[in-house]
Amino acid sequence: MKTFPQVILLAGVLALVSCANTPGADRNSAGQTEQSSASKSAAVQPAKNEDPQIYFIELGSVNCIPCRQMQPVMKSIEAKYSLRVKVIFYDVWTPEQSKYAQLYNIRVIPTQVFLDGSRKEIFRHQGFFPQKDLEQFLAKQGVTPTSKK
Repeated sequence: MKTFPQVILLAGVLALVSCANTPGADRNSAGQTEQSSASKSAAVQPAKNEDPQIYFIELGSVNCIPCRQMQPVMKSIEAKYSLRVKVIFYDVWTPEQSKYAQLYNIRVIPTQVFLDGSRKEIFRHQGFFPQKDLEQFLAKQGVTPTSKK
């Protein structure tokens, strides 16, 4: 019976090691994964005539409780900052959008990634991000609401 927990532990370690060796990622001197800004830029393609100050990328799933709690926050931010913040949601548990989990090198969901207008990452948050805290972050970035919603 003692071997069963050891087998589970070994399987978990192997899964973590295989996730850490993601193909197509460059490793910096600290061993952290870096993705090319060109590949991240390709994931964030705004419509023409849009020039948001911030891209708010939510990486989560519709089947995850904290991710579902982020849905009203995203809708509110989208309504309140519509001209200044572009909100993008990727359901990383779907086959079509799972590539974004690897692209943004996320470890837990939900994860919020914030890019500036030139699509460079400026901040990330893991877990539920309360609207009040999110709005404080946006204010520190100089982003003001476009409506009072």
